[in-house]
Amino acid sequence: MNAVLVLNADLGPLHRVPVQHAIRMLMRRVAEIHEAEPDRHLGVFPMPRVLRLVRYVVTRWRYRSGPGWSKSGVLRRDGYRCAYCPSTATTVDHILPRSRGGRNSWKNTIGACYACNQRKGDLTPAEAGMELRFPPSVPTWSGMVQR
Repeated sequence: MNAVLVLNADLGPLHRVPVQHAIRMLMRRVAEIHEAEPDRHLGVFPMPRVLRLVRYVVTRWRYRSGPGWSKSGVLRRDGYRCAYCPSTATTVDHILPRSRGGRNSWKNTIGACYACNQRKGDLTPAEAGMELRFPPSVPTWSGMVQR
């Protein structure tokens, strides 16, 4: 186990942290063990699976907008599927190329395999004669956690 889930004081999920960070949180007493690995210890602490913060952290910013854009987020949102062919997506393609003013946004990026991304190049999908198999969308926090 290399990541520990951190829950807010109201048991809402916040994020994942490495085990070393989780132990530091326990030592600083900002979190408590909510769930632990059976029969495994790290020093005096049981090996944590889930931590719960002692004090509530306000996270209103999470609910106003979706998660921030990232390449890994785009691939995750698309289920690592290429938007142009049935292959596995390994790169992120800009629908309106960056050289033409396209931005790094959820609606302008899509997961693509290397071959399709190279074939499309500096063109829009219509100009390259390529059709999107599914439209890009802005993900929700819950949608990103479930994937």
